[in-house]
Amino acid sequence: MSDVNQQSQQPVAEQPRLHQFAVPLSATRRGARLARLLAVEQLHAWGLPLDPARLIVAELASNAVLHGRVPGRSFRLALAVTVHGVLRIEVTDTRGDVLPSREGGGAGPAESGYGLLLVDELADRWGVRTGPVPCKTVWAELDPVCPSAHVTPEPGCV
Repeated sequence: MSDVNQQSQQPVAEQPRLHQFAVPLSATRRGARLARLLAVEQLHAWGLPLDPARLIVAELASNAVLHGRVPGRSFRLALAVTVHGVLRIEVTDTRGDVLPSREGGGAGPAESGYGLLLVDELADRWGVRTGPVPCKTVWAELDPVCPSAHVTPEPGCV
């Protein structure tokens, strides 16, 4: 389902944006939970389906807290919808020196490690953008449920 590109392709969401939302959050478990809750509220306000976006937000925010945390620094959640209905999810942290990997290190995930595999399955595209120093942004995009959907969904599209 996904087209993982890890910086090899321009994201679709470079198109003009219809809706935008961004918020800095503490790099704690509570901040990661708040990222998911705020994303759900924003998606609901925009009339968009909650899944799989809320799962992707939860995984990316959790990764920012677990692997991108710098004491005293926050991470940033950003959501945007293009005029063509593409939802872009971005989570930016201050550990640009620690980039996510598609492959796990070892025989398989032990206690954790399924997050990016889940993002890979759920997102239509995802990748990593480095900078500005010391930051990195892990992003994921979801195409509209109805491929012809633009500003508003067609009748019957959910």
